[in-house]
Amino acid sequence: MKAITVVPGEPEQVRVGEVPDPAEDEGALLVEGRLLGICGTDVDIVERGYGSLPPGQDRLVVGHESLGVVLEAPEDSGFSAGDNVAGIVRRPDPVPCPPCAHGEWDFCRNGKYTERGIKERDGYGSELWRIDPAYAVRVSPGVGDRGVLLEPASVLAKAWEQTDHILARSSWQPRTALVTGAGPIGLLAALLGVQRGLDVHVLDVNDKGPKSALVNDLGATFHAGDLAYTGLSPDVVIECTGHGPLVFDLVNAACPNAVICLTGMASGSKPSPFGADEVNDTMVLNNTVLFGSVNAARSHYEQAATALADADSDWLDRLITRRVPMDAFPDALRKTEDDVKVVVDLRT
Repeated sequence: MKAITVVPGEPEQVRVGEVPDPAEDEGALLVEGRLLGICGTDVDIVERGYGSLPPGQDRLVVGHESLGVVLEAPEDSGFSAGDNVAGIVRRPDPVPCPPCAHGEWDFCRNGKYTERGIKERDGYGSELWRIDPAYAVRVSPGVGDRGVLLEPASVLAKAWEQTDHILARSSWQPRTALVTGAGPIGLLAALLGVQRGLDVHVLDVNDKGPKSALVNDLGATFHAGDLAYTGLSPDVVIECTGHGPLVFDLVNAACPNAVICLTGMASGSKPSPFGADEVNDTMVLNNTVLFGSVNAARSHYEQAATALADADSDWLDRLITRRVPMDAFPDALRKTEDDVKVVVDLRT
C-alpha cells in the first residue's frame, strides 16, 4: 500500500511510497483511508522535529486527523463493513497511570502514552490502516467527508466540557463567549459555543480569506485586530492562538468569574514580559480561572461526532478549503490565506 512517511525534523525526507500492508495484530478493523486532515502539529513534526519514531523504525507514517471506511470487521466488534470511522489518536501508557487505567489517557500523568502519527506509533496517512475497535469512532453517514474534522472537533469538545465543569462552581450563567483565532480550531470552538446557545465572538488578527464570512454565517460576530477595540468583557474565552501576550490581555478583559481555556501552543521562543503581580491580583479579585486543555478521550470524540452531525453541512463543507493528492502532501503543509482546513485525499 502507499503511505506518507517522514523523519521528524527532516523535511527533505518526506516520502510517498509503498510500505507493507498493516499487520492483523494492529487491530481487528481493516479500514480504507479516505481523508487525512493537516494541522500545525504535522508541520511541527516535519519541519521542527516534534514527535518521535516508533521503536525500531527509521520512519514514521504521519497523520492523526483521520477518516476511513471499514473494509473488514469481526461480528462482535460493533462495526460493519461500510461504516465511516475516525481513529482516536492517543493510546494509554502501558503502566498504566491512574487516568489511563480509567480511559482518561488525555490526562496521562507519566507521559508514557503513544499517539498515532505523532509519538512512537504510525499514523493514518496510508491507503489502509488497522485499528482496535475500542479506538475507532463511528461517523454518521450523513456527515460524509466532513468526518475528517472529528479529531480537531474532539479537542474542542473536551475544552468546552472542562469549561462547563468549572462554570458549574456558581449559579451564575455565562452569556458571552470569545474565541481568539479563526483557524480550524477557533472556528470549531465557535461552533460548539453557538450550539450551547452563547453569544459567540471570534477575534483574529486580520479578516483575510473566508474567516469573517464563516463566523458570521455561523451566527457569531467576527472581529479583526486588537482585543482592546472589541469592547468585549467575555464570560468565557477559548484561546486558540497560543500567543502568550494575548493571554494576559484576556485576563484583564474578561468579566468577573470568567473562565479562560487555553488550547493553542506558542510558536515563538522569545520571552514575553508581563505584569505578573497585576495578573495575579486580577485573577484573585475576579475569581478568574485560567487553564489549559489538550488531546481528547473517547467521550470527547463521541461528543464531537454529535456536534458535527448537528451542524449545518454546507458550513462544515466550507471549512475544507483544499484537497490534495498523497503526492502533494508537502504542499498541504503550506497554507494560503484562503485556506482553513487542508486535507489529503488518500485515494489519489
